[in-house]
Amino acid sequence: MKAPIAMTIAGSDSGGGAGIQADLKTFAFHNVFGTSSITCLTAQNPEEVTSILEVPIEVLEAQILTVLRFFPVNSMKTGMLFADKIIKLVAMILEKKPIPTVIDPVMVASSGAVLLKTEAIDSLKTELIPKAALVTPNIDEAKILIEENIQFDTMDETVKNLYKKYKVPFLLKGGHIPSNGIVRDVFFDGTNFLILEKPFIENVGTHGTGCTYSAAITANLALGKTLVDSVFASKEYLHACLVESRFTGDYKSLNHNPRGI
Repeated sequence: MKAPIAMTIAGSDSGGGAGIQADLKTFAFHNVFGTSSITCLTAQNPEEVTSILEVPIEVLEAQILTVLRFFPVNSMKTGMLFADKIIKLVAMILEKKPIPTVIDPVMVASSGAVLLKTEAIDSLKTELIPKAALVTPNIDEAKILIEENIQFDTMDETVKNLYKKYKVPFLLKGGHIPSNGIVRDVFFDGTNFLILEKPFIENVGTHGTGCTYSAAITANLALGKTLVDSVFASKEYLHACLVESRFTGDYKSLNHNPRGI
């Protein structure tokens, strides 16, 4: 039986922990054939991004369209889009070919580096997000999308407000604001409201977790699972990644595991 096919449209992480590299590792773990279209080349490691080179828009467009002409892509995801013209291009392609797409609204790296230009935020909100099968913001990204303060105890209300504003399913990730040793993610699609909680894991490298989470959901969608089942399965997968990646000390002692982190 042929493997299902997924595409990632994202930046390249030279450190291998996030971006295109994390996405393709995650697709492979799920036995999904991964294709890719690279938006930016970055020089980075888990602690810093030292350089970003935007791929010419005509080259990015050629990457996406060349893949789509040959491969029957079952699902897609976006990561680092960086610029307004890139967002507009992806939105235009999805308008013509509405493949189920997970939008990971990557804005700022864990190191603090800006991965989405300020002038691109409006296009993300108005042109791309409304075409998503799912949007997966972390707390900081959600604050920009909904323009309200978010606490652990207000996440349930916030995810419903995000759905109300954008009319597409949202998975609000709460890894940045654990409470009493618990990490909470919440999902709402207008009908199904899910709370996904796991123990907070100390001393673990979290670089690339957002990319891995959204890539796992994309892979599960490609496998034919429902959105709800894909979110549940991907939460379990990500938690297993973090458990298996536990380390003490600096990133040089990180025990990389085959799940992709």
